[in-house]
Amino acid sequence: MKNTRIKLPGIITILLVLNLINPIQAQNVKITFSPHWIPQAQFAGFYVALDKGFYKDAGLDVQIIHTSADVSSLDLLKKGKADVVSSFLMDGIKLRVSGLPLVHIAQLSQHSALMMVTRKKSGIDSIEKLQGKKLGIWSSGFDDIPFAFMHEKKIDMQVVRIHSTINLFLMDGIDAMTVMNYNEYDQIINSGINEDELNTFYFADYGYDIPEDGLYCLESTYSEKKAALDKFVKATIKGWDYASKNKDYTIDLVVAEMKKAHLPNNKAHQRWMLDKVLDLITPGDKKVKRGELLESDYKHALDIIKLNSEIKINDLKMEDFYMGNME
Repeated sequence: MKNTRIKLPGIITILLVLNLINPIQAQNVKITFSPHWIPQAQFAGFYVALDKGFYKDAGLDVQIIHTSADVSSLDLLKKGKADVVSSFLMDGIKLRVSGLPLVHIAQLSQHSALMMVTRKKSGIDSIEKLQGKKLGIWSSGFDDIPFAFMHEKKIDMQVVRIHSTINLFLMDGIDAMTVMNYNEYDQIINSGINEDELNTFYFADYGYDIPEDGLYCLESTYSEKKAALDKFVKATIKGWDYASKNKDYTIDLVVAEMKKAHLPNNKAHQRWMLDKVLDLITPGDKKVKRGELLESDYKHALDIIKLNSEIKINDLKMEDFYMGNME
């Protein structure tokens, strides 16, 4: 019989080779990501990328942690509890100029979903009729564009800060409210007010089409994990592409995330949100690559911040803030 025993050096060689091939998981780069709000379809692409293994395939060990009405994703970034966060472009710029060494690594949305709504029975069917009226704006921010809009149009409105619900608008406690077309606008409709009973004022129609959701990290994280962050962005975009083609699966996944967070959920509302968010991440007429921030959008956002800021803001060069398209 032929001797099939393997000599010791051969065994050692095989074990070394297997050790290089098998422990892929141990080599995965850990990234903690925080979206800038509670679980919902606004962040579907991230859930899909995690669930379908796109992050894992890219050599990443990704954990998603959510914020609350009291703690923002940028707070988690400052405290070192998140490596990458999503946030609005304007909020990212403001935090950078205030001294936090963060950088922008990808611009996911290319358009603004911010709008104002009034009830037709109020008679406020033009921007001139907003003069002197009560405007509800979230206490958590999102006010740069409304303030710039009022300044440009010379409209003086009484600002009423709202925590997170549409109740004050429904009870006619305010005359107008800032809402996202993918979220609160649909909530209002689902609360018994028909679309034909509302007047809508999209800020994008008045020259304020500022991109919103983008990805940010600290400069130190970017220096240490640049290659991993590149993979994170690409896997996330892949997640959004998959979500756009598999909406039923995606909505089920979103609802599962909401249930894990013990949040009320509504599939119809989440589908509305998914469709609207997918529209926002589509460049449309903009000549821009996926994940890219246009210089004109950046400068427009910076000009609006300068207009509203109570302190002098020095120019922040785009190349010092935005790390370029990573697709």
